Amino acid sequence: MSTDRQPDPAAAEEPAEPQPAADTDTEPGTETETETGTDAETGTDAETGTDAGPDSDTGSGEAAAAPGLSEAQAELAAQKIERERIARRKAEREAPVEAGAKLSGKAADLLAAVRAVEGGAKPPSVYFDETPAAPRKAAPAPPPPARRTAEAPAAAPSAASVDGVRDVLARGGAPEALAAPAAAALGEGAAERLAENPWLLLSVPSVRPTQADGFARALLGAEAGPGDERRTTALVGWLLVQAGLKGHTALEAPVLRSALAQYGVPDPDEALETAIGEGSVLVFHEPLGPPVAEDEEQPVRVLVGLEGAAMAEESLADGLARIASTFDAPADWEKAATGPGAELIRAVAGHGLVTHTGGEAARAEPLALLAAAREFGLRTCLAAHVASPGGVTVAGLLAGAEGPGRDADGQFALDVLVVLDAPQLDVETAAALVESVPDGARLVLSGDPSVLGSAGAGRVFADLLAARTCPQLVSRVPDPGPLGELVSGVGVGELNQVDAPGKEVVIVPVRDAGEAVHRAVQLVAESVPRAFGIPADNVQVITPGHGGSAGTRALNAALKERLNPGPGRFGGFDPGDRVVYVPSPGRALPARVVSADAEGLHLDRAGAPVVVPKELVESQVRHGWAVTAHQAVGARWPAVVVVLPGDAAQALSRDWVYTAFGRAERHLSVVHGVDQALPRAVAEVLPKPRTTRLTGLLTSLAAAGEQPE
Repeated sequence: MSTDRQPDPAAAEEPAEPQPAADTDTEPGTETETETGTDAETGTDAETGTDAGPDSDTGSGEAAAAPGLSEAQAELAAQKIERERIARRKAEREAPVEAGAKLSGKAADLLAAVRAVEGGAKPPSVYFDETPAAPRKAAPAPPPPARRTAEAPAAAPSAASVDGVRDVLARGGAPEALAAPAAAALGEGAAERLAENPWLLLSVPSVRPTQADGFARALLGAEAGPGDERRTTALVGWLLVQAGLKGHTALEAPVLRSALAQYGVPDPDEALETAIGEGSVLVFHEPLGPPVAEDEEQPVRVLVGLEGAAMAEESLADGLARIASTFDAPADWEKAATGPGAELIRAVAGHGLVTHTGGEAARAEPLALLAAAREFGLRTCLAAHVASPGGVTVAGLLAGAEGPGRDADGQFALDVLVVLDAPQLDVETAAALVESVPDGARLVLSGDPSVLGSAGAGRVFADLLAARTCPQLVSRVPDPGPLGELVSGVGVGELNQVDAPGKEVVIVPVRDAGEAVHRAVQLVAESVPRAFGIPADNVQVITPGHGGSAGTRALNAALKERLNPGPGRFGGFDPGDRVVYVPSPGRALPARVVSADAEGLHLDRAGAPVVVPKELVESQVRHGWAVTAHQAVGARWPAVVVVLPGDAAQALSRDWVYTAFGRAERHLSVVHGVDQALPRAVAEVLPKPRTTRLTGLLTSLAAAGEQPE
């Protein structure tokens, strides 16, 4: 039905600007389920609190203690404090669019793009079709501005700074709506810096290179050439930011030079050397292969990255090595090593850092470990990507809003920390988490390596497994029943027909997107509740993308009309609406609308009241009857309806199918419109690789026998 799509490792390393793509979620390794960059998916508007890039030093966290802070603000503040602590260790928007009605040409294009990004709509493809004419493989569009904001929360710029930037933008014919975000991104002296180097406009996430080029030509005239050092240095940084949104923490130098050439840089080598010389990027030489003799030259790969990702990755490696090496109190837990989790209990008794892999059923083993540790009088904590019984969320733990709190040194007051859903840890979150684990404590990272990876940059869990620098426990507990058999087969590249006498798995073929939406609504509202006694509220729809005729928007509109019709009087929402709330990057929390008032939109999230300020509703809340697989990762429902319309065939990959199918506990319906693209994706389309440094850092530390700082 659709053309073959082979795995393309090189495509994941291609940092150049994404081409217009289908409005689907491309999550090949978790590149954010996209839709051109404004969606709540692993890192966009509502997914990133954006996405995107994503989340105290004392007591239970300054962020949590500060009065008047929202959950998102507290979490971001806590992460900022953690990053500052990491830096010390390593060293020893929003304005309304009011003008622009008379703009034309580049300025009009730029204004339209900004409005599209801020309004949550998919911008016309022209705004993303900016690369040189050389043919390139289409790549998913990056998440929107919010990811950058989440990664580097800062105080709002002064009115004078915004006014100064607005004047510079006006001289270059750019929309004044960019004034506030540009002033925030550029910091002190923003107007002067922008006037001197117009390509600094690329610091605003919604701006693309050709738009910055047009702005520069308007300000500088003929002086604005493709080889201008100001342009090439800004492009290097911009390309690395785009790569980070796709999961990379660094890029190989040849890949970066190739991308610069695609943007018309006449001498990519010189451009890269200039950027490195100015300190705007860092260069790393990573040894390849085993060590060689002294008189031989060690093969290396040259990597280039931004300081933030490099600092987080190095801090994470140091922290993991510290936890493994400072643990010096092996215990005899043999009497507790019985039943599920016995092997894990034995491993954790004697080591400070342990990894544990397995499917959903294997989660019983870390729980048994924690029960045993508590019997021995140890302080324990269970953290996960989403809330779980008896546990806390990783975000809440870091923010100080959940969990055991911190000691006088700013570290967690615990002896054993078990982190579920470890594949969802990006490097910044993982670095902040590990930095907070005290010396002598035990850390267990547990998860299913086959699910979609983190919304943010890095592949922390996979890199730690690849480094093999700590004990690795592989669960032998299979997921039960026909659903377990189906998902296990997908994990090894086989889409098997399973015997499902209780209709645990049902395939519903459809011819087009319209029929797919109709059948999905029918399944949620009638068929599943009638056949299995599962209320419609416990049935979750999962689809590859937000846009298109059968994306989350279309499905949610149809499901709302059937399950909770209303005028959408509260910014498109009505009391009783099922929604997902995204307070920060990569966190999609299910909730229900209660009411709205001058404060904002009132939600009920698992019994806890949440108020979303009205100015954040558009970016942090969306209807949740239908979600993408990235939004669903870490959670499970009694019944799941996976909708696969024909136009989503190219968005499918093995890890996407594994994640989506694995969200079902009792029943899975697959609304199937992709023909042979589904088995082909399971068999052939692997996650796209991410370029990271963590594995090399960990193995180097282990080989050198270095102690933590």
